[in-house]
Amino acid sequence: MKQVLEGIRVLDFGRYIAGPFCASLLADLGAEVIRIEKVSGSEDRFLSPVSEQGDGALFMQVGRNKRGMTLNPMKPEGREIVKKLVAGADVVVANLPPDTLKAMGLDYDSLKAVKPDIILTMISAFGTGGPYSNRVGFDGLGQAMSGAMYMSGTAEQPVKSYAPFIDFGTASLSAVGTMAALFERQSSGQGQVVEASLFNTGVTMMNGTLIEQAMIAANRQATLNRSQTSGPADTFRTKDGWVLIQSVGGPLFERWANLMNEPEWLEDPRFKDDISRGNNGEVISARLATWCAERTSAEVLAAMEEARIPAGPVLSPQEVVDDPHVAARGMFKQLEYPGATKAAPVMDTPFSLSKTPPSVRHRAPTLGEHTDIIMQELGYDDASIKELRNKRVI
Repeated sequence: MKQVLEGIRVLDFGRYIAGPFCASLLADLGAEVIRIEKVSGSEDRFLSPVSEQGDGALFMQVGRNKRGMTLNPMKPEGREIVKKLVAGADVVVANLPPDTLKAMGLDYDSLKAVKPDIILTMISAFGTGGPYSNRVGFDGLGQAMSGAMYMSGTAEQPVKSYAPFIDFGTASLSAVGTMAALFERQSSGQGQVVEASLFNTGVTMMNGTLIEQAMIAANRQATLNRSQTSGPADTFRTKDGWVLIQSVGGPLFERWANLMNEPEWLEDPRFKDDISRGNNGEVISARLATWCAERTSAEVLAAMEEARIPAGPVLSPQEVVDDPHVAARGMFKQLEYPGATKAAPVMDTPFSLSKTPPSVRHRAPTLGEHTDIIMQELGYDDASIKELRNKRVI
């Protein structure tokens, strides 16, 4: 079955998540993606090692559907190889500061000189044009500097999310921008720069809170898992675990009040609307905490489902791996990897298309697995490849 991006070639110079996962999504949609990393292996390959060679769990996810080669673009011969790669590419993905891009010959002017209609998807920590432009950074900075971390945890202890949602959000937005640029190129024949940043993503996700602050100076402080704008919305301990219960809107609050056998709460002005319920969330959470503590998680969730109130268990990573809904929907692709004793359960593309479905088709590449064949495709013979390898250009 033909895929949306069949025939599109992408060069992935990304590191860690934002760049690589953007390229992963393009690969899932059918693009040919070449992952280009350091000769000795880029650092993100080795995070949370799960194979004999030290290849990491995250790399199993963001390296899927890609061919892999090693290259040092800072050496003169490496720069020539970059030019040859770019000449046959449609998109270059790189999550590096602007100055680093220029030093590697991956800035837009350098790329356009080789391939006039090239699309550069440029991802950085803070974006271009401001005082932070050349700062480096990871997901945590996006959380910390957008207000997200301040509003998590407690007033005494801000908390960073374990899940790098800023990275994955930036990757997803970058993929959308890249698709738009490819679509526009079909009519104009021109390439362009797609720019995204971790900071932009973080501020986007926190924008509602920032608008509220700018307009009415709410000066909110963190309240751990309890929502400040609706209720009940919090995590609760049960006899045998934890559950999260979320309610937004009057109809759901009415169902909850009836479930708690507290119909008088429906006439209480403290709970007249979502923001009032958020302002008095401690009272609501205390009532529900008592109710949950007397029941098992299964009992709580069954009662909430019967009342049609959104609720779910707080699952450990192992419980997610074993979850029956995950299994029934086939959410993981089990990908064997050289040197690993078990298959990697790689999450399938997180969206679907009914006519041209994306797919996770094959495992991440081992270090430099496709270097020789890619170099041959660029016109290098075996002797030249050997010489470049001895010089540690590839």
